[in-house]
Amino acid sequence: ENREDMLSSKSNRLTEALEEANKLFSGVSCAREAALDAQFLVLASNLGKEKANELHSEMTAFDSLTFAEDLLTFMGINRIQVEENDSDSESTSGGYLPSNAWHKLGEETEKYFRRAPSFHYMLGSFKSDPPVPRQRIERQKKARGGEEKRAMPAQLKKMEESHQEATEKEVERILGLLQTHFKNDPGTPISFFDLVIDPNSFARTVENIFHVSFIIRDGFARLKLDHDKLPIIEPSKENEGKEGHHSAGARNQVVISLSHQEWK
Repeated sequence: ENREDMLSSKSNRLTEALEEANKLFSGVSCAREAALDAQFLVLASNLGKEKANELHSEMTAFDSLTFAEDLLTFMGINRIQVEENDSDSESTSGGYLPSNAWHKLGEETEKYFRRAPSFHYMLGSFKSDPPVPRQRIERQKKARGGEEKRAMPAQLKKMEESHQEATEKEVERILGLLQTHFKNDPGTPISFFDLVIDPNSFARTVENIFHVSFIIRDGFARLKLDHDKLPIIEPSKENEGKEGHHSAGARNQVVISLSHQEWK
C-alpha cells in the first residue's frame, strides 16, 4: 500500500518495516506466521532492489586525458615551460621525457605489484643459436655393442658350467655313499627318507632329494617299497644300470610334496 513512499530516497519506511518484522519474528510459534514472515522478506528484498536501482551515484568518471597529463607531470614534463620554450625557440626539443622518467615511474609503481626477482646468469646468457649436431659414427657403435654381446654370453656360460659341475660332484658323492653303505651291509634296506632328510636343515633336505633324483633318473639306483609301504633305495647293478639308462619304459617320474611341518 505504501510502495511509492518506501521507494523514495528520502524515506526510511522500508528500514522501519524490517525492524518491526524482526521484533515480530521473535514471537513466531506457528508455521503460518513463519510463512507470512518469508513472504514479507521476499517483498522487502524486491523493494530494496528497486530502491537501489533508482540511486544515482555522483562519482567522478575516469578521464584518460587528465590521467595522462598528471602522469606526464609526475614523470618530469611541465606543460607551461614547454609551451614557452616552443614559442621562444623552434630548436628547443620540448615535450621529450627526461632520461630518468621511466625509472621514476617504475620506482613508484613497483610497490603496488608483486614481481619475481630478476635472474642473472653467472657465466653470461645462453647462446640463441642451437648447437651443431654431431655426426654419429654407426660403425664404432656397432663394434662396441658386438664386444659386449660376445663378452656377456661367455660369462653366463662359465657360471652355468660352474653350477653344473657342482651338481655333478654332489650327485657322485651321494652315489658313492649309497654304494659304500650297501656293500658294508647288503642285507639291511636303506630308507629313502633316512638318506635324504637332514634333521638340521630343510633346504639341505630338498637339495638331497633333488640330487638323488639324478641318480635314479640315470639308472644308478632304484626305489622300492618295503613291507610297511615305505620307500627304500638301493644301488643298481652295473648291468641293470646300463639297461635302465637306455630303456625309457623302466623310468617313472614321481612328484614328492614335502612341507616344512612334515619335515619337522
